[in-house]
Amino acid sequence: MGNVALIDYGAGNTRSVMYALQRLGVKATVTAEPEEIQRAEKVIFPGVGQAASAMKKLQKEGLERLIPALTQPVLGICLGLQLMCRHTREGDITGMGIFDAEVVHFRDEADKTAGLKIPHMGWNRVFPHNSILLTHIPGGSYFYFVHSYFAQVSAGTKGTAEYGLPFSAVMEKDNFFATQFHPEKSGEAGEQVLKNFLAL
Repeated sequence: MGNVALIDYGAGNTRSVMYALQRLGVKATVTAEPEEIQRAEKVIFPGVGQAASAMKKLQKEGLERLIPALTQPVLGICLGLQLMCRHTREGDITGMGIFDAEVVHFRDEADKTAGLKIPHMGWNRVFPHNSILLTHIPGGSYFYFVHSYFAQVSAGTKGTAEYGLPFSAVMEKDNFFATQFHPEKSGEAGEQVLKNFLAL
């Protein structure tokens, strides 16, 4: 499976991702060092928290430029997915532009999400659209989500979930992969997503 770099920029769920990898027998290096990230065979870009402060931390290390330039398989998780998009309305932040998608708040779609609890939190079904990450996972399997913002469905969307309206649950483009759900908290299905990524 090669060596795995877990990008450390103070964004919440790094430890739980590390434990999930350990359960699969993979020891990840938690790092913010550009050289170490570039040398890794796989890179995981996790994230929980607020987009603007996360982007500031990435910019401090030059990682917002490094990540889109990587050529090995890269997996973004939750906020990681959102920051890999073109723009997020959370803090009006220009993203990395890997995925040509806009990240919006569920309340921005108030006509469709009226009465729904925000954040969208808990288990929800995901339906694949020719997804590599969702290989060997039955369509409609449940994954664990915690988020108020989402990437709108776009060309990079390879798996959708629905919460008042369909949104991007999985995005894939070239060597870049991302999930809005937390694979590290999603039981067997989440474990299979990580296995699929590690097998690339």
